[in-house]
Amino acid sequence: MSGPSADVPGDSEGNWQSEPTGSTADLPVVDPAAVASASASGEREHGDRDGDGDEHERDGTEPIVGVLLAAGTSSRYGAANKLLVAVEGEPIVRRAAATLCRSAVDRVVTVLGYEAERIGPVLDDIDDCDPVFVENPAYKQGQSTSVRTGVSAASELGAGAVVIALGDMPTVDPTSIDALVDAYRADAGDALAAAFDGRRGNPVLFDRRYFDALGDVSGDVGGREILPNSDRSALVETGDRGVLGDIDTEADLDEYR
Repeated sequence: MSGPSADVPGDSEGNWQSEPTGSTADLPVVDPAAVASASASGEREHGDRDGDGDEHERDGTEPIVGVLLAAGTSSRYGAANKLLVAVEGEPIVRRAAATLCRSAVDRVVTVLGYEAERIGPVLDDIDDCDPVFVENPAYKQGQSTSVRTGVSAASELGAGAVVIALGDMPTVDPTSIDALVDAYRADAGDALAAAFDGRRGNPVLFDRRYFDALGDVSGDVGGREILPNSDRSALVETGDRGVLGDIDTEADLDEYR
């Protein structure tokens, strides 16, 4: 399976925060075990905030909303819509959605676009899941339009943070998302990316303080500039190789199988 890949306009399940001009290589890496220990003792993993006026003061009651990007055209995959290709008997996008539904997020928003009439029905009967479906009519204009659509819907649900997940990543373990949520709840950071062996992957969690910035991006930029440029960013080690692998091409799928 591929690791972080280049972005293609309209292919909004691609790795939308691939390395920017800055780098996430020097970000601190959060150990979930340390987060659990700090939470148990009442300590904060990240320490005091800088007081620059932009921080979102959390009260612990605002929902964390998972946003699944499932609007892209799968242009790199070929003629077929890759999100509907079966992996172990289940469509790729359904597996990705089920991961969010089985995780610690409070609600799930699914962004549809290309072939929404085919994608939606695949996702409407997942156990213990009641997703909010929103359509992005501008999906051809780049991944950022789907991010904007999803974040807007999450904001309307009163989200304190979003976990942005990709519809073409069927092997992420729900516990990896739990690790992001736990790290956020423990105040380990406001922009957190899942990592494996110190390598940045997906999903990524953003506090509400970044919602305006996510809404202002264009094309295929997504939120990729936030992680290396925020003083509240960190990688969360998951021990899950699945956070590095998205399926962009038939060769990626063959490698997975």
